[in-house]
Amino acid sequence: MFDFSTLSTGIINGNPNFSVTYHLTSNDAITGTAPITTPIMVNATTIYYYRLKYVDPNNPINGCFQVGKFKFRSGNIVVNNATITSCNYDNTGIGYFDLNSANVYGPTNVVKKYYPTMADLTAGTNEITTPSAYASQAPKTVFVKITTNEGCTANAEITLQFLPALAVVPATVKACNNNNAGTGVFDLTAPDVYPTSTNVTKKYYPTLADLNAGTNEITNPAAYTSAAPKTVYVRVRNPQGCTGYNQITLQFNPVVTVNDASIEECYIESNVTTASFNLTVPSVTTQTGHTKRYYKTQADAIAGINEILNPTTYISTTAVVYVKVISIENCYAIAKINLKVLPPVQSAVLKDKIICIEDKTTLDAGPGFDAYEWSTGATTQSISNVSAGIYTVKLKTGKCWTLQQVKVIASVQPVITSIDINNDSFTINATGGKAPYKYSIDGVNWQDSNVFTGLPRGENKAYVKDAYDCNPISVQVTVPNLLNAITPNGDNKNDYIDYSALAYKKDLVFTVFDRYGNMIYKADKIRNYTWDGTSGGKKIVTGTYWYTITWTENDKDNTQTKYSGWVLVKNIQ
Repeated sequence: MFDFSTLSTGIINGNPNFSVTYHLTSNDAITGTAPITTPIMVNATTIYYYRLKYVDPNNPINGCFQVGKFKFRSGNIVVNNATITSCNYDNTGIGYFDLNSANVYGPTNVVKKYYPTMADLTAGTNEITTPSAYASQAPKTVFVKITTNEGCTANAEITLQFLPALAVVPATVKACNNNNAGTGVFDLTAPDVYPTSTNVTKKYYPTLADLNAGTNEITNPAAYTSAAPKTVYVRVRNPQGCTGYNQITLQFNPVVTVNDASIEECYIESNVTTASFNLTVPSVTTQTGHTKRYYKTQADAIAGINEILNPTTYISTTAVVYVKVISIENCYAIAKINLKVLPPVQSAVLKDKIICIEDKTTLDAGPGFDAYEWSTGATTQSISNVSAGIYTVKLKTGKCWTLQQVKVIASVQPVITSIDINNDSFTINATGGKAPYKYSIDGVNWQDSNVFTGLPRGENKAYVKDAYDCNPISVQVTVPNLLNAITPNGDNKNDYIDYSALAYKKDLVFTVFDRYGNMIYKADKIRNYTWDGTSGGKKIVTGTYWYTITWTENDKDNTQTKYSGWVLVKNIQ
């Protein structure tokens, strides 16, 4: 294959007025037709033609040309014998040789064909069709035929030789048997099993049989989980495909031994379900030189996250925490620490008491405690002659003290809220204190009913006490003496109702109603404390009317009092 254009530069020699073309026939050269414009196959027997043309630069229509002919002459190419190497793959006696890598001829625009014998090369038989991966024994010689684009050929020899096997050294890898799990995580990549070079690849196998078969490769050699002691195997391969192997022995580091422990602490008063624990106190291992770290959960301890940063003052409820004991080899075991909050133990018999303000009582915390400390200074089980107030006692159970408060409460006396008076009887209404109430009008004789009848007109006294039977409370009761009939005819006899005897009462109000409940009259102290049977300045019709008189007693409780009565009004028209 030849490119004729490569001849043009030497012929024209840079003169822009000349041009040259190449042709296969003399006639084509004379007429300038069918020029050769692309590379073609040439030989040493064919005649080729050229046409050299000149153009006058001053008068381009003038020009001339010249034709000529030439042949190619066969030339020799220089080749080299070469030696290439390959690995004796796993000592099988076979290597895979890249015949193309043999440096038998420098230029690259050639065709190379490879043959197992010189006879095959000469005959063109049994060509090696996979020269880049030729499987062969060694030492051995194969042959190559090089053909250039111009058709020139030459033969060379390629010697095949084996490279030596890689010198892989045995190694030992240690890992932790953490928490005595029986397995460790081994970094098989850590030992330098091939110190000769780092430009190699390594593959790891659980058995030698797996290594030879290329099966069950360990795909996570940097974190290989395994029992120990045990032996695994490593195969090392360099870029040339040479291999070697050896064993890696797996061993455990010294095992960390631990034991569980417990802590009991007294409750914190502000939050009785918690206590402050010193996690560093209990002994969880007999080994020395270890580091301890504390965690709320076993999962956190294993992962090494959420560490308890205040182990000497750890606040917790009754719970379990975990201590990770770490050796100098960074191996660990996890122990459990049971935390127990000793709760407050209060007296079940010591209760608040309610007494009369004038009484005394005894407070008894009951038996079963190791010590007593009362707020009065007493250290006995009970204290006597106690008046109303708030008391505390510290009760000791084991190593813990419980502060218990007890109240001696003065009973709240009832209050007479109102008194309803109806003619010569009245009803006492009381609240507060503790029901049921007792009622009396002399402070000596008591009854359950709050109604008293047949009372004399004028001032009376009512007494009330509650279920605590303390000193009673009392209130003054006024039973008015008023007329039941008036005849407002101006004869100055029974012309009006006069309730001026109640004028000293606070908030006094006199109200009259007809038989339908309609209010027809209402007056307070500004109307002379009398009523003459009129409504709105007019006489009312003869009939029976009802009235109420309300006031506030002059006592500390401002007892509301209501007197109800009726009056017959006879108005003569």
